Amino acid sequence: MAAVCGCQPAEKEIPPGLVDLPETFSDSGPDALEDRWWLLFADPQLDALIKEALGNNFSIRSTWDRLRQAEQTAVKAGAPLLPGLGYEADARRTRRLDTAGEHAYGTTYSAGLAASYELDLWGRVRSVQQAAALDAEAARENVAAAAITLSAAAARTWYQLAEARLQQDVISRQIETNQKVLEIITLQFRKGQVGASDVLRQRQLVESSRAQLIQTSETLVLLQHQLSILLGRAPGTYWSDSSPALAEVGALPDTGAPSTLIRKRPDVVRAYRAIEAADKRVAAAVADQYPRISIAATAETSAVRTSDLFDDWAANLIGNAVGPLFDAGLRKAEVERTRAVVSESVNTYGQAVLQAVREVEDAVQQEAHQREYIASLGRQLVLARQVYERTRHRYLGGQLDYLRVLESLISQQSLERNELAARRVLVERRIDLCRSLAGGWEMERPEMAELR
Repeated sequence: MAAVCGCQPAEKEIPPGLVDLPETFSDSGPDALEDRWWLLFADPQLDALIKEALGNNFSIRSTWDRLRQAEQTAVKAGAPLLPGLGYEADARRTRRLDTAGEHAYGTTYSAGLAASYELDLWGRVRSVQQAAALDAEAARENVAAAAITLSAAAARTWYQLAEARLQQDVISRQIETNQKVLEIITLQFRKGQVGASDVLRQRQLVESSRAQLIQTSETLVLLQHQLSILLGRAPGTYWSDSSPALAEVGALPDTGAPSTLIRKRPDVVRAYRAIEAADKRVAAAVADQYPRISIAATAETSAVRTSDLFDDWAANLIGNAVGPLFDAGLRKAEVERTRAVVSESVNTYGQAVLQAVREVEDAVQQEAHQREYIASLGRQLVLARQVYERTRHRYLGGQLDYLRVLESLISQQSLERNELAARRVLVERRIDLCRSLAGGWEMERPEMAELR
């Protein structure tokens, strides 16, 4: 049974660090964003795909394995905080010549216990253990960050697949329209009403549309392969019969405050854990300059018969102190090195905070401008259809040459495809916003892989 891992960042006070944060983002909505952010699209197929990806994607499973490694490293680092206890058992058989020249045999049995413990007077061992525990917490944030990235990639690919499917439909309808126009022009050519160049131009448009359909079909297949890999499947066209639709993008979610964001963003929390771990390693390096004091105790018993083995014991208690006299500046250099690591971690954290705030602001502004762009395309498309209808009627009435009709038709069909692509980009902008706002959520820890 897979264990449940809390990959939602713990509610701990994480200071903004080197950055003066604004109180709010530039825009916000009324409703809070769910932890499983993709549920706002109300798309059952997408929900099923992301659940499959989170369970089967090999990259995120590797991230879980790195978390396990970090957790066990922390266990190992904490082991010296408790006394170590070992045992030893021995049986010896000897052969010697007695005074009569005969071989005499003897057997001796022995058993012993040994215990050792370092008195952590300066906190070196505890600091090492705490640093390793913080590394494990950072690895847990890595899992949460990987899950957010994976879910966003799956959603983007799914809606790119939806757009490609819809583009196929649009282009197919355009081919039908262009073919009908070609039939009309061909008939006029046979009657001597238009020149051959008009027929050739329309044939070229039909072939151009067919070429676009071929390219879109290729994109559709490649997107299915990409989605297969994200789900941990072999590349294939598993969704060739499905009809995914572009999601409707509603109002902005509540973007909250930047100070709240940095307490839940896994990458920012991970960067802060790195500062804390580096600080503990400084403490360990400072403590390593002082003597290490340890205690060792042994108890041993021996006998020629196993029944007498534990009748007599010999015990020893040893105290030991080991410290540096001259190390050519080795330990001092290690202290300075770890302090430099802390400084680097602080600067990395500050950059992570800035990047997190920027990603939210970018997504908010991009979504707003994308909405305006889609509205503009809609108005252009209405006008383009009017222009085409009027130029077509005037052409049929002999008032315009065909080139004007062709230009208006190409413009209209290009706008139809661009408007569809723009709607998909708007969905991606919302995905970007959700990814930049998302924290973690509870996930099942997968079983470790085994060789078969």
